Amino acid sequence: MNFTNDEMNLMCIYSAEGNRTELMEKLAEMKRHLESDEAELLTLTDSTLAKLAELSDVEFEALELIPDFDV
Repeated sequence: MNFTNDEMNLMCIYSAEGNRTELMEKLAEMKRHLESDEAELLTLTDSTLAKLAELSDVEFEALELIPDFDV
């Protein structure tokens, strides 16, 4: 799965100690609190959730969730 740098950083911010399901729950919860002027973050969250849904737990555990805010 090819996650963008922004998607990886979002996952790092909300990561749940290597647990894909909990990360998806946290992202879905955050999404419910977004305001109408946060469309870009909504789009980013939706794309991240869609990609996470396609991964297995084993594939998720293999991801290196290290933030890269300099890119």
